[in-house]
Amino acid sequence: MELSVEDLEQLRHARWLLEKPSLAARLADSVGLPLEKGFGLLPEKWAAAVQKAVNESLLKALSAAVKSLEGRPPSPNSNRRHRLAVAAVGAAGGAFGLAGLLVELPVSTVLMLRSIADIARDEGEELSNFESRLSCLEVFALGGRTRSDDATETGYFAIRAALASSVSEAARFLAERGVVERGSPALIRFITAIGSRFGIAVSEKVAATAVPVVGAAGGALINSVFIRHFQETARGHFTVRRLERIYGRELIEQQYMTS
Repeated sequence: MELSVEDLEQLRHARWLLEKPSLAARLADSVGLPLEKGFGLLPEKWAAAVQKAVNESLLKALSAAVKSLEGRPPSPNSNRRHRLAVAAVGAAGGAFGLAGLLVELPVSTVLMLRSIADIARDEGEELSNFESRLSCLEVFALGGRTRSDDATETGYFAIRAALASSVSEAARFLAERGVVERGSPALIRFITAIGSRFGIAVSEKVAATAVPVVGAAGGALINSVFIRHFQETARGHFTVRRLERIYGRELIEQQYMTS
């Protein structure tokens, strides 16, 4: 079975979205300075604070995914509306630096999740299915790639393969229980797997915010870049998943690698 010309073009566009310049490069462009400068300005033990915020944010997003992702089809302006909301949250958090992250990140993560879910629905995902809902959270890991990643080990399909077991286990648990239990080993493994890569992106965002010229206005700009990065990752991801439902994963992966 061969892909139609239209579907092959959509796959190529999805690959471009998923392999585009890293978030770090885009954030550095937005502040006009390399992120290394921002990393150097962060206080001691900042990494632990970031990871705590990441884990709490993903737990809140997971709870939102379980409770309220089905909903109505997205409106044509939903992506822009979510970007504006996340930018506003970023402006508030940017005024307080790293301390603001602990308040801002859980809110912006849930807002981004809702935008990702709109994109998933637009690409034909059935969000009544827990696996589909968790694939929305999977986007946070897929968007955490770095410029130094080896495509054979941390490329799009490699990351999905690494996450597959924890996603399936968490989906089975949620289908049986229907609630998020913080102490559940299945959910802890899922959050840990997603958080290890989402934390990369969040750390880069924090470093960009730490640059002195940024402040509150820059916080809005940085959050706009942040959500756009994950919206584009989501579009690529759910385009690939849609094509896999039509042609099978093996053929799509083969075409993705050679397109």
